[in-house]
Amino acid sequence: MKKISLYFLAFTAAIFTSCESDDKIVDEVLEGITSSAILRTRTLEGAPYNAFVPESALTIVVEAQNGRPDSEITSVDLYLSFADNQGDDTDNSVAEQLVRTFEPSEFVTGSRDLPEITFNTTLEESATALGLSESDYTGGDVFTYRYEVNLSDGTSWTNVNGNANITGGSYFASPYAYNVSVSCIPIDPVPGEYTLDMEDSYGDGWNGASVRVTVDGVATDYTITSGSAGSETIIIPETATTWFWEYVSGDWDSEVTFSITAPNGEVAFSDGPSPSIGEIILNICPD
Repeated sequence: MKKISLYFLAFTAAIFTSCESDDKIVDEVLEGITSSAILRTRTLEGAPYNAFVPESALTIVVEAQNGRPDSEITSVDLYLSFADNQGDDTDNSVAEQLVRTFEPSEFVTGSRDLPEITFNTTLEESATALGLSESDYTGGDVFTYRYEVNLSDGTSWTNVNGNANITGGSYFASPYAYNVSVSCIPIDPVPGEYTLDMEDSYGDGWNGASVRVTVDGVATDYTITSGSAGSETIIIPETATTWFWEYVSGDWDSEVTFSITAPNGEVAFSDGPSPSIGEIILNICPD
């Protein structure tokens, strides 16, 4: 019995020492990571905006966690800026502006018993907040929403002073800043002449695959019956009221690549090899 007791005590001591050592390592890691205030992303819905729909909605839900036990979160500021990425003679970019301050009383307790902040906006509301009109933004432009957490010890935390474990880590997922691009997805058919350029890397045609265009209920399939390349002109008439573009799978999708050029001369869509099966969403910005 003495031997068993001694073995048990030695085993217990080993476990305790090991756990104590592990705890110290964990404490050291957390001490280095959670020394800032964290806004963990819980929901990001609505991106990208659609330039044709000013009511395009965006919802950002972040979970607040303060890693500094000697202080409290006093407020969270939300800044907004706009980048005009058109590269033309007119630059409608707007520098960062404070658009909202969240007080602690506005936080709600989330599903993980941590305070959460919800921000809802639309493309039109964000543009108006920066003094922009509908004609000032288009596809490729970007709205940036940046949070800054203010603590009672006088420190502030945002994307520029959080380390990679905080801003890019899989657990903390706290980038503080969100870039929301603008796309141009037509609600109604855009009439005109479209060019469909098709390629097959093996050179034996698309083997049953096609780009199907349905206009007012009439479907037409475009494909390469043989060879490595082909081009088709697709006319969408002024009278069109409905349209639907889709990629129909074949036997060797891994060989298929295609692009669609809109009437304005811009590439409205491209995919492949192995294009996504189903609906094709064209991105066609107004001239």
